[in-house]
Amino acid sequence: MGVMGPPEARQLAQDKGLDLVEVAPTARPPVCRIMDYGKYLYQQGKKAQEARKHQKIIQVKEVKFRPKIDRHDYEFKRNHIIRFLKDEARVKATVIFRGREITHSELGREILKRLQGELSEIADAEGHPRLEGHTMTMILTPKKQPGATGS
Repeated sequence: MGVMGPPEARQLAQDKGLDLVEVAPTARPPVCRIMDYGKYLYQQGKKAQEARKHQKIIQVKEVKFRPKIDRHDYEFKRNHIIRFLKDEARVKATVIFRGREITHSELGREILKRLQGELSEIADAEGHPRLEGHTMTMILTPKKQPGATGS
């Protein structure tokens, strides 16, 4: 509509039963738009809601091990990890050390490396096992299936 003064623009918006909305206040002269502001906010909310509906939420499941874990317990927990990875969740494998077990942190590293090796066909490890205090952690992510499309 061209350049006009604020009183004229307000009057024009009022005559049409709409709102005068400042779009670019830093521009010279400031840019305003005549619109139904309530309807605009409603449409923006709908767009945001639609975008949230289509986004994928990534879950992180945690499975805890101990350095002196028995073979059956290890296999049982490994099977849980396989199930989580097939459900496309990320898995945080944690080895918890108590007391003086921390002096043998290589046992925890062996457990996590063994797990990584056994799951190499279905999972990728994000980095190497990291020791933080009395816990050693490693994140496993499901491998991308060839030809699969992200939706």
